[in-house]
Amino acid sequence: MQGIEHQLFGYIDGMEACSAARWASDAKTAIAAAHARGLLPILVGGTGLYVRILLDGIAPIPEIDPDIRQKIRKMETLEAYDALRDLDPVSAARLNATDTTRIQRALEVIRSTGKPLDHWQKHKVGGIGEQIRLHPLVMLPPRDWLYERCDRRLQDMIDRGAKIEVEQLLARNLPPNLPVMRAIGVAEIAAWISGDIGKDLAIERAQAATRQYAKRQYTWFRNQSPQDWPRIESVKSINIDVIFETILRD
Repeated sequence: MQGIEHQLFGYIDGMEACSAARWASDAKTAIAAAHARGLLPILVGGTGLYVRILLDGIAPIPEIDPDIRQKIRKMETLEAYDALRDLDPVSAARLNATDTTRIQRALEVIRSTGKPLDHWQKHKVGGIGEQIRLHPLVMLPPRDWLYERCDRRLQDMIDRGAKIEVEQLLARNLPPNLPVMRAIGVAEIAAWISGDIGKDLAIERAQAATRQYAKRQYTWFRNQSPQDWPRIESVKSINIDVIFETILRD
């Protein structure tokens, strides 16, 4: 962190499952506090959904009926997808037929509220995009350069005690569906700890999972972020002087 003050970093216990909506709320509070102190908040990250919710707001979907949710969660994915095509063909056409989580979400929304997911997404609330002066920047360096850094970062995590961290996490016997238990590297290192695989294979698998995640992030920001947001695609441009020159041009 090089002496730079960070907010919303490692601030939630692993027992809690932080949602994008909660993070956006916390981020708005932190941004307002920075402005009150005369500081320039810099939002850095790789999760496009969180950025979009902070800037554009969130769909005001009412609470889902627990009975409806329970019934849908018991359905096979194909069965749920067929039901979604009947009730909300727009969402069904947008989703992959094997995307269990998003299919369930879209189906429970239409069944519980009587309106499709698309209806609620058109009426987002709570975004701060129109209240701030934003200087965005999307960094899309060559993928081989990015993946090499991903591999090096994972190895550095191992060298700095990631195994001990996972051992401490496993000792808490947390529910396996919590985000912290599904974090990249946890399952691979846990398999190494249990003796199911060796250290080298655990590192190899965790590195592969990291690269796959980076690829998804890269694709999202390249295709989903506004086209008028400046982009840096050269490694030589990834230095603080060029970055600030790029985002402060206007």
